[in-house]
Amino acid sequence: MVTSLVLALLALRAGLALRRGRRGLARRDPAQRRRHLRVSKPAVWMIVAGFAGGPLSMALLRGERPFGTVHAWIGLVAAMLFCVAAGLGWRLEHGPARPFDAHALVGVLAVLAAAVAAVAGFALLP
Repeated sequence: MVTSLVLALLALRAGLALRRGRRGLARRDPAQRRRHLRVSKPAVWMIVAGFAGGPLSMALLRGERPFGTVHAWIGLVAAMLFCVAAGLGWRLEHGPARPFDAHALVGVLAVLAAAVAAVAGFALLP
């Protein structure tokens, strides 16, 4: 999960650079969009896979309730936010709609929720 969070932070950084360029606050770099897409797609898949593995690990390896911790519920919120951000990003990439602001807001919230989930997960470490 640490790798997926690092990728998510890199995607956020690239996305914020795109936003600054779109608003005219920085030089527009054509490679920035490709960089954002190249990093964000694997990050979302890794985060969703990691989220799916968490409840399985709790039930099968630890013998505990899969959603018996605060970490699990915050992780659920983070995973849902990443999925919404990915859906909005797909619309930006493929469709005529341009939900730039919604995609940016949900992406930032997803990364923040993931950071909170990571801190909450420290209590589960052996």
